[in-house]
Amino acid sequence: MSNAPKILLAEDEPALGMIVKESLETKGFQVTHCIDGSTAYEKFKSQEIDALVLDVMMPKKDGFTLAKEIREIDAQVPIIFLTAKSQTKNVVEGFESGGNDYLKKPFSMEELIVRINNLLNRKELQNEQAEILIGDYTFQFKKQTLQFKEEACIKLTHREAHLLFHLNQNKNEVLDRSTILNKLWNNDDFFSARSMDVFISKLRKKLKQDERIEIINVRGFGYKLVY
Repeated sequence: MSNAPKILLAEDEPALGMIVKESLETKGFQVTHCIDGSTAYEKFKSQEIDALVLDVMMPKKDGFTLAKEIREIDAQVPIIFLTAKSQTKNVVEGFESGGNDYLKKPFSMEELIVRINNLLNRKELQNEQAEILIGDYTFQFKKQTLQFKEEACIKLTHREAHLLFHLNQNKNEVLDRSTILNKLWNNDDFFSARSMDVFISKLRKKLKQDERIEIINVRGFGYKLVY
């Protein structure tokens, strides 16, 4: 069991928490289950965790707040939210707080397991290049920062960093909208598409000091980063 992926599950519904824990364990995961956000945060600090599955509505500390605090000490660990909410503003809030993915309740265990494995595989395969030059900006993916020339670094959210990374990997080429939605959001539905549009707008603002850089909306296809 020592090589099994270690999952921290924060779910305040005892029955659901037990079902998720036992289902993951039958698939070879090691699972620590907490029933509130504060306890989950302390467990995260004291244990080696490979991925987190967080309920959004929890006592003592909600899932979004917990994710923000975790991102202050670990920028890379995958985070999946379990939520009864799926409105665009809630999805965006989840990604801005540092989440990688979300599942709307009720969900199937098969889908949760697939999404956990996808995030773990992505983490292993992600290019960890120390610095990436984008025009006059220095982008540090692992630190999730963006620096224009010698100015102070701008902190990127987890979602912004991953989106910029993939745009730059395909610079001067169209990044297919459906492909990137499925890769980063694990879904290409309406809410995910609206969420991505919001993050594209945020990246444009953060890159505006170099006038050569554009993120072009290629209508009907996707986005293209040019510089």
